[in-house]
Amino acid sequence: MEVFQMLGWRWDITKAKKLTQGRAPDGWIVPERWAAMIQLIAIDAEHATQVDLSEPLIMATVPNGGMLIIDGWHRLCKALALEVEELFAVVLTEEEELACRIFDDKEEDDEDEAEGEREGDTADEDMFGSA
Repeated sequence: MEVFQMLGWRWDITKAKKLTQGRAPDGWIVPERWAAMIQLIAIDAEHATQVDLSEPLIMATVPNGGMLIIDGWHRLCKALALEVEELFAVVLTEEEELACRIFDDKEEDDEDEAEGEREGDTADEDMFGSA
């Protein structure tokens, strides 16, 4: 199982890829706007040179609101090196994000508390554009 972790959250990327396989992109991101975040990710430079930029990134709305790339950081790294202006992305629905998120007991308790906060959240349109 491929897993992505950012701070206290973890996602099953194998499951996310199955859920989004063959889906048309929902929009795009501008790699340059995500450049600062790449420092938080462990990037295998050799692997980054081999990735396919035509494969859409997978994004999720995180529990506190806002969008996060959960699959595609090596593609983002390559896009930055090649000065690619846009990368396509698929966004997990709320149900898909929950199905892919890996919980432990504490996170499940926190999820229950945060459930009401998420209802009014919207995507950050500066970071993600519609197709």
